[in-house]
Amino acid sequence: MTDVLTGVTIGSPAHGGHCVARVDGRVVFVRHTAPGEVVDVRLTEAGEGRKFWRGDAVAVHEASPDRVPSRWPEAGPGGVGGAELAHLTLPAQRRWKAEVVRDTLRRIGHVELEQPLEVHALGEDDARDGLATRTRIDLVVDDAGRAGMFRHRSHDVVALGEMPLAVPAITELDLFAPGRWQGVPAGTRLDVVAPSDGPAVVLADGRQLDLDHPGRAFRREERQARAGRPDRGRRPRGQEAPAQRVAVREQVSSAVGDLSYRVDATGFWQVHRDAPATLVAAVLDALRPEPGARVVDLYSGAGLFTLPLARAVGERGRVDAVEVNQRAVKDARRNLHADPQAVLHVSGVTATVIEGLGAKGSVDGIVLDPPRSGAGAPVMNALTELRPRRLVYVACDPAALARDLRTALDGGYELVALDAYDLFPHTHHVECVAVLEPR
Repeated sequence: MTDVLTGVTIGSPAHGGHCVARVDGRVVFVRHTAPGEVVDVRLTEAGEGRKFWRGDAVAVHEASPDRVPSRWPEAGPGGVGGAELAHLTLPAQRRWKAEVVRDTLRRIGHVELEQPLEVHALGEDDARDGLATRTRIDLVVDDAGRAGMFRHRSHDVVALGEMPLAVPAITELDLFAPGRWQGVPAGTRLDVVAPSDGPAVVLADGRQLDLDHPGRAFRREERQARAGRPDRGRRPRGQEAPAQRVAVREQVSSAVGDLSYRVDATGFWQVHRDAPATLVAAVLDALRPEPGARVVDLYSGAGLFTLPLARAVGERGRVDAVEVNQRAVKDARRNLHADPQAVLHVSGVTATVIEGLGAKGSVDGIVLDPPRSGAGAPVMNALTELRPRRLVYVACDPAALARDLRTALDGGYELVALDAYDLFPHTHHVECVAVLEPR
């Protein structure tokens, strides 16, 4: 076996940011290429015992007309993950994503879309070439005190020189200067957050750093440890839950008014600067909640959808929000303090929890925004048994969406609308909003 396969003809895109090629009867998933290209492929995972191989396109002999110079070469072949489609035009990226969604729904869910699927751009993304969209980025400190990211499918830290996908408020922090993070232990994770209301912050393993002296807190801990006086306000390194809690403020404009959210800086919030408003609008348009209605928000987080839904149903209505993360629910309580029609449940989303929400037909609409793994058959079966007039499924993974749609369709629902949104330009990720109604 050679490390490089030469003259490989590339086939169709597949879920995960690669295209499918076949070499001597073997399937090879190739990144950094495009359908129809002829390329040389450097193998990154191979072996006679593997069902398929993986590789990167490292030389292009016949280029796609959609190919352009990469917007972020550091995320190219052999580099970090996070921009595997940066070598394609934005329209080509969206066609790629639409094809992957259609193919995934067909193969996994046996769902055939009757209408063409358009992946919608957000805000001014086209004018900005899909750059400067991300309000949150994750970095890792290397042995030389530089910020970087992990090499794709690796634990090797690659020091970066730039992050063109980040919003200007992050770029202005000068995160990638040589030695910028001296004194911060190698391997420390940096969470960089630029909220819509307030200054950008950097957190290291959960604590907010003084950007003028980023290593100061760590040096203080080392001195206290040597003196036998550990800082009780700090957590031992390696624990998951930080002792310090840093919150930021997010503002979202919507059809039901301007919405204000307090969220945990390291908690879940949509990364694209225009994503919260886009998804709130999509959910309200899809669910069409009326005053006095009863709706349910599953996997509700800090209340991104719960708050506008509560405003839409008004004081005579009710919104039941279910979220397992206690910190997110704590934020949601603050965000919804003026909306008593919102009832918050600290719980995982299970069939039993859904069955406890009411009798069959008692719920007008349900929104669910599950994690990448999806909701799963037991939850989807429980939802169809509850028989709401409308189900709105916000999906970040086409494969999970396909599986859950299949369950809902078998449970007596039909897919009446499907929209897709390009929340992560230059990556393979795509967000879908599916609308289901009883047959």
